[in-house]
Amino acid sequence: MNKHILLDNLTAIIASISSGKNKFFSKSIDSQSYSEYLQNINLEIPTVKEGIHEIVADTPAGKLDTAFYVAQLKGKEYPIVIYHHGNNERPFDFSRFAKNTFKNIFIDSPQPIDANIIAIRAPFHDLSVKEYQKKVSYLSNFTAMLSVSVKLINELILKLKKEYPLPVMVSGISLGGWITNLHRTYFNSADMYVPLLAGAALGDLFTDSIYRKMTGTPARENPDAVRKVLNFESDFKKIEDDNVFPLLGRFDQFIQYERQKKCYGQRSINVLEKGHVTSALAADALRQHILTCLKR
Repeated sequence: MNKHILLDNLTAIIASISSGKNKFFSKSIDSQSYSEYLQNINLEIPTVKEGIHEIVADTPAGKLDTAFYVAQLKGKEYPIVIYHHGNNERPFDFSRFAKNTFKNIFIDSPQPIDANIIAIRAPFHDLSVKEYQKKVSYLSNFTAMLSVSVKLINELILKLKKEYPLPVMVSGISLGGWITNLHRTYFNSADMYVPLLAGAALGDLFTDSIYRKMTGTPARENPDAVRKVLNFESDFKKIEDDNVFPLLGRFDQFIQYERQKKCYGQRSINVLEKGHVTSALAADALRQHILTCLKR
């Protein structure tokens, strides 16, 4: 067992203990499908200008708060990057010790990034860790959260493409990577997709990886029900456009490399010789992958 595997396993054990009774889907595994949610989410995009924009999405799961942050608006002659954070990050917290991959990859870049840059904040990610855990103890809330982010990204793209002629890239890490692939699956309105540490078999994360330690008894006892709601591999494979450029960690114990690489078929995958935690911390490598794709 190398250090990458060990760190992932240790992280899962600690998170399982800290979540207590509020593990993922511990209260309920009932949920609508992604497509059902996406058809019934309504939200309005304000004028896109630099700064944070709070939005209330009307969904079958109730009204959910979400937001986007325009970090850099360089102009119409530059491409657009829309980035989505990972699970339980605080994407608009730029303090020194914040859990924030957007900050690590984009804000702390040693060189200027020649793009219009926007960060997404998923529902529930302005709550405390404890309150967030309570929300995701219901699978319906988790699916709604993903779907709101997907819908927000799509509405942003539709609005931006009326003014900005250059390509739009959607990227994200872990949770954000799943959302990136979900957007490609159900809308495919961006020009390029760069999922980091994600595939299309999301249910397998909660049923077959070490991450299952963070799921509640209903999910562990009914793995097929969780996979039925969360996996979207078959729909993902229907999109034949050569517009997805994934990055995976070979030793990732959450987003298992051998399982998730199957979702991409014969497409080329950038592989880091790291685990989930160590890949997420490799900001330079993640940034380089995004910038290399942007140059395409």
